Parts: sequence; C-alpha cells; structure tokens
Amino acid sequence: MSSMDGTERSRFARKAIRVAEAQRLLLARVRPLAAETVPLAASYGRRLAADVAADRPVPHFARSGMDGYAVRHEDAAAASPQQPAALRVVGDVPAGRVWPHPLAPGTAVRIMTGAAVPEGATAVVMLEQTEELERGARVLIKQPPAAGQHIAPVGDEIAAGQRLIASGARIGPGQAALLATFGCAAVCVYSRPRVGIFATGSELLPVEAELAPGRIRNSNGPMLAAQVERAGGVPVWLGILPDDAAEAQARIAAALAHTDLVVTTGGVSVGDYDAMASLFRQGLAQGRAGRGAGLLGGQPQEGSGIGMGSMLSEPADKSDAEPLCATLFNKLALRPGSPTSAAIAGRKLIVGLSGNPGACFVGFELLVRPLLLRMQGAAEPLPRTFRAALTDDFVKGSPHDRYLRAKLELDDGIVRVRPLGFAKSGMMVSIQDADALAVIPAGSRGAAQGELVEVIPLAYGEP
Repeated sequence: MSSMDGTERSRFARKAIRVAEAQRLLLARVRPLAAETVPLAASYGRRLAADVAADRPVPHFARSGMDGYAVRHEDAAAASPQQPAALRVVGDVPAGRVWPHPLAPGTAVRIMTGAAVPEGATAVVMLEQTEELERGARVLIKQPPAAGQHIAPVGDEIAAGQRLIASGARIGPGQAALLATFGCAAVCVYSRPRVGIFATGSELLPVEAELAPGRIRNSNGPMLAAQVERAGGVPVWLGILPDDAAEAQARIAAALAHTDLVVTTGGVSVGDYDAMASLFRQGLAQGRAGRGAGLLGGQPQEGSGIGMGSMLSEPADKSDAEPLCATLFNKLALRPGSPTSAAIAGRKLIVGLSGNPGACFVGFELLVRPLLLRMQGAAEPLPRTFRAALTDDFVKGSPHDRYLRAKLELDDGIVRVRPLGFAKSGMMVSIQDADALAVIPAGSRGAAQGELVEVIPLAYGEP
C-alpha cells in the first residue's frame, strides 16, 4: 500500500477548535452594514442604525388619567359623603380638545381620559366619587381630592431628550409605537445582509423534481433560506453545486460579488467527492503564502458587496490576524457538524455547513445567526444561555460537546429541556419542534435525567 501524499494527509489531519473560538474568529471579521432609510410601516424586524431620543416630553400637556371632573382641589377640600362640595359645571373637554379659559373658583369641567386638563385645574375627580345635579349643570364632589390627583403632568412618561431606543435594537410592536409617537415616519435602519446559499452534492435534486434512484431532494437550501429570513437577512438561493471543485470555486467567486456572506451546505467532510472540503484545504495552504493568495484567490473587487458594511473588518487582535483569502477553520469540536468550515475570500466570509440536515441546522444557529445579527448592528449577537434540567437520560458519549435539538417545557414552574431527534443528527422531523439547543458536555457518559445542562435558545433577538 502506497503512503498518502501531503494533500491526502491534510484531508484527515484537521485541527478541531471549540465553538466559542469559531464564533470569536468570525465575529471579529464583520461589522454592521451601511444604513438606509425605510418607511415606518416597512421597518418591523429591522434594526435601528441610530439612537432614537425624545424631541419633546410625553405627555406634552397635563393629561387627565380618568373620566370625571377637572376641579381646583381647594374647592372641595372639606368634601365628604355626608357633606359633598357642590360645584358649577361650565363645560366638557373630550380627548383632542382644549378648554379655552382658566378654571374659575367654584367651577368644574367634565373631562375624558386623555384630555388636556384646563388651566387652573389641580385635580381630576373620577365619576364614581361624584353625583350630577340639575341635569349636569352642577356636580357634587363626595371625597376631598389631593393636589395633582389623576393628572399626568408634562413629561410624566418621557422627558425631553431621553433616549428611547438604542442603535441596534430590533423594531417590534413596542418600538414601532414609540417611533410613531415621535413622528418617525421614516426610520434609519441597518441594511439587511444578503446571504448567498449553495447546496452541494451531485445527488441533490430540485425541490420540484421527481425522485430518482440514489438521488434526494434539496431540503437544506429551503431550510437555510428560512433561517436567514428569521435572522433578518435576505436569502439569495444560488442553486446546487456539483461535486466539482473548479466549478464550485468559480460559482462561489461570482456569488461573492453581489452578496455579503456565502453559506454552503454539504461537501465539507473527508469523502473523495467533498468539493468544498478541497477548497477549504487549498485556502488554508495558500493563505500562508501571503495576503494575495488563498481560497478563491485575488483581492476584493471594486463595487463588490452591498455598501461599505459588506466589507469585513480587520481582527481587533492583530496577533491573531489571519491573511485575507484564508481558511479560518475546517473542523469544530462539536457534534453534530464537526466538519463545519469557514474562510475569508475577497474580504468576505464563506461558511461551509454540513450536508447532514440536523448538523446544518445547528451550525447555522451557532455560527451564521450571530454573524447576521452583528451585520444588522446587534450589540450582543450571541445568545444568552441558561441552565435547565434534562427530562430524559442521554447516555451517548462524545469526544466533543454535543448540541442537541431540544424542546423547552414548563413543569410546575420549573423549566426543563427535552432532547429531540432520537439522538440521530440526520433526523429532519424533529427540527420543526426545536426551540433550543441542549449542550451535553464531552465525555463518555452523556448526561442523566434531571442533570442541569447549558441551554441555547433558538430564534433569539426577535421581538
């Protein structure tokens, strides 16, 4: 048997890095995209590109908090159920109107919730503490009102100049209400990252195609497109790549010119026909030669990408700086999806996910979603994890941390996490039910029922 050459050995001699290190390497190389202005009605789910501050107080007039009567509190200071104070009613103020005169002593104005309190009025008495006389011409006040009672003063809710929403916040229903309150009919938001998606493998068929022996329909492409959309990006389906390294390289190079990020699925393992693995290996080897070499080759082209933000930032830690057009990693210390890879090409990122559906799903959530959130200005693109008790034993050990698709459950006020997928990473049926990833630490024993494990929520960062 002949010995393997250097290229053949490099296919198997991959150095695995931990998920946290892979996230650090990727996030260090992206920054928010350029800003654009969109109508408020089209801003839901987008992220603000600038702080929003109050240009005036809320309310900007003294506002009634009740349906009742606006009065001078001193006119009813001695009122009681036995000896109510009688006041003359001089008019009424519905919401949206302003009483034109200062309130005279001994008088009252009927007022509705949200209406402007008349000048001179110092309290609002709710209807339940009053009684009308003479067909509403007079009113009896049965309780002594306190000064300021049921009146929201100017700036009671929001002070002028107060920061309302921070840059990077995602616009949900509450944010939309605030923006509308302050007249933001147009909103400055970060551009949505355009994500090119390739599925790799000559065995793949289009979704609409009839099945054939040895062939399967492309399910990962639509799944990734939905994940990109859910993370706020714009999925750009670029088709199926054959198991041919040269063609894959040419099509990916073309895709980088009009996308902010390229994500592939499949072809990253150690098989003879895994074209993407071959490209990532070449990138790693050539990247050592200098900044002009590496995966896909060449320097960034003028006009490529979407705005200034589509360009990658240089690593903050120069001691860890990687050459441009180089592989960042081609193996992760995780199950499923250890062949997951990433590279820089033309100062943009390519992330190569596993072709295994479960591993592809997990790899996107761990690596690609944080990138898309950072590109949209999120200050904290990584999820906040928590610990929860396993509902069942998981006895399958692993040399690397295992990220299980899981379902969160509430049991007598205690959050528990149920592993899904029959412990097989390729099972697609369970993906639809997963709302979390349960992390089973590396080791030979797995984890026991009731054991606390780290939980990563899915679809984080959404309203």
